[in-house]
Amino acid sequence: GGSVKVEKMPEGEKTRQCKQEEHQQKEEEREGLIEFYSSYQELFQFFCSNTTIHGAIRLVCSKKNKMKTAFWSVLFFLTFGLMYWQFGILYREYFSYPVNLNLNLNSDRLTFPAVTLCTLNPYRYSAIRKELDNLDRITRQTLLDLYDYNMSLPQSNWSTLSMQKRSPRSLLHHIQRHPLRRQKRDNLVNLPENSPSVDKNDWKIGFVLCSENNKDCFHQAYSSGVDAVREWYSFHYINILAQVPDAKALDESDFENFIYACRFNEATCDKANYTHFHHPLYGNCYTFNDNSSSLWTSSLPGINNGLSLVVRTEQNDFIPLLSTVTGARVMVHDQNEPAFMDDGGFNVRPGIETSISMRKEMTVRLGGSYSDCTEDGSDVPVQNLYSSRYTEQVCIRSCFQLNMVERCGCAYYFYPLPEGAEYCDYTKHVSWGYCYYKLLAEFKADVLGCFHKCRKPCKMTEYRLSAGYSRWPSAVSEDWVFHVLSQQNKYNITSKRNGIAKVNIFFEQWNYKTNGESPAFTVVTLLSQLGNQWSLWFGSSVLSVMELAELILDFIAITVILAFRWFRSRQKLSPLGPSPNVHDNTAFQDEAPALTVSHRFTVEAVVTTLPSYNSLEPHGPSRDGQVGHE
Repeated sequence: GGSVKVEKMPEGEKTRQCKQEEHQQKEEEREGLIEFYSSYQELFQFFCSNTTIHGAIRLVCSKKNKMKTAFWSVLFFLTFGLMYWQFGILYREYFSYPVNLNLNLNSDRLTFPAVTLCTLNPYRYSAIRKELDNLDRITRQTLLDLYDYNMSLPQSNWSTLSMQKRSPRSLLHHIQRHPLRRQKRDNLVNLPENSPSVDKNDWKIGFVLCSENNKDCFHQAYSSGVDAVREWYSFHYINILAQVPDAKALDESDFENFIYACRFNEATCDKANYTHFHHPLYGNCYTFNDNSSSLWTSSLPGINNGLSLVVRTEQNDFIPLLSTVTGARVMVHDQNEPAFMDDGGFNVRPGIETSISMRKEMTVRLGGSYSDCTEDGSDVPVQNLYSSRYTEQVCIRSCFQLNMVERCGCAYYFYPLPEGAEYCDYTKHVSWGYCYYKLLAEFKADVLGCFHKCRKPCKMTEYRLSAGYSRWPSAVSEDWVFHVLSQQNKYNITSKRNGIAKVNIFFEQWNYKTNGESPAFTVVTLLSQLGNQWSLWFGSSVLSVMELAELILDFIAITVILAFRWFRSRQKLSPLGPSPNVHDNTAFQDEAPALTVSHRFTVEAVVTTLPSYNSLEPHGPSRDGQVGHE
């Protein structure tokens, strides 16, 4: 093949041609609408020389001193790392959603809370009196066998006859299936019963509960014999109540014989100010100020501006094995909330004036990402079985009752009845007691997940109570007080000291406390903290951040252009069939002269794969190639 011949050019002509090329290059630079960098080096040099970020200029002003350049490079990137480490801490704190606690004292007319008072005297309904008398007779024999105690019983004309006429599924049959008996303590199981090492204190009392097929039984034991007898009696008492249709709807209240006097804000209160319900263990209960249409309000604090009650505490026709205390039980709660007497109530002593001062306290929590509270319980996966608003205790009891229906096939008598279910009764559900106590153990261990499912409400009202006690009536005034009360209520008080009690409930102070929450770390706070950190490490502003963003975008743009040109050059060289590992550097020229087959020449070229880091300028064969001379 032929070769390209290049003639030597005079020195003056060569200088003139270089000046023309330089002038043409300047013209091309002036004509560009959007100027761009020709190399990575030019990009970084321009950034470091013109940026407002402190310390960046040191990377180029000391480029002739490699030690300084290395030092400032390490320092610059180390500072960047420390700053972004602080950024990470700030972001972590922001997404943890911390809150500030705000405490406010409000002064306003206070709505008086609902007050529930119970007799502590489980009532013998006439509908179940016969069954209760049978249970008392069996309990009397049980106590005689276990403790040599002969319990006195109320007289009944029909009790002997009822004990003689029993069906195979009578009360005695079920009591024999769940007997109350002794059991040795765990460390004395292997000793014989008549061993001198075993006395009465070494026994546990309880009753046996078995599954329906009697394959699995366990002993529900108690360290206290009193607790064991009460729990055993209560178990059978619940079964008797469940056998009576609509037992909870029975209204045998006797308001006048329990509430001797009622006064609020110096005005007399009557039946229109209370609602009645019956509790299986606490007897007749009366809730005052539960009518949302006409709620009591307190304009002033103090004992004369609250609720004052004189109640009868003498027990008559009661069930001694269910209630072992004398007095009354009182609970203060918000309206539209059920009275859980086991949780929030406390007992009033007979012969004592109990003065209960209240302090209202409201808590408002932030929902959403800030806490796991619920607004109204609609997002809680537990059905509310109570006809009241959502509370945590309402949810927990509803959760247990729903699990009880699902696992045991019936509902526990103390809690509301779900739709389509019926209360547990061992005449219909033989092994419900076994299922209930097993489920109760799982419930307390949170195996059922009720405590996890039931979340706190975002808004709740609580009443902080403190009580004071004094003897009432006093020794010098009790004669005329009892005489007037007996004349007024037509009831002969047989036990003066245990016959009556007085309860005063009032607000301690006029203001009430509100505990609120507010976000501790907002978006504005986050931006402010990020700006502080940026200024601390680099002493710059938001515009400096934009400069850094521009650097990143320019770097990406140069990389994209470089990759595009490389890809385009491969497409142009593919018809010539070059070796896949060899690339002619003329491929990086923007407008390379077209090569045709008719021109034959010889070129010895230096091969490069990509443009150098220092320049993106196209390199022609005149600079990189070696050509032959004539």
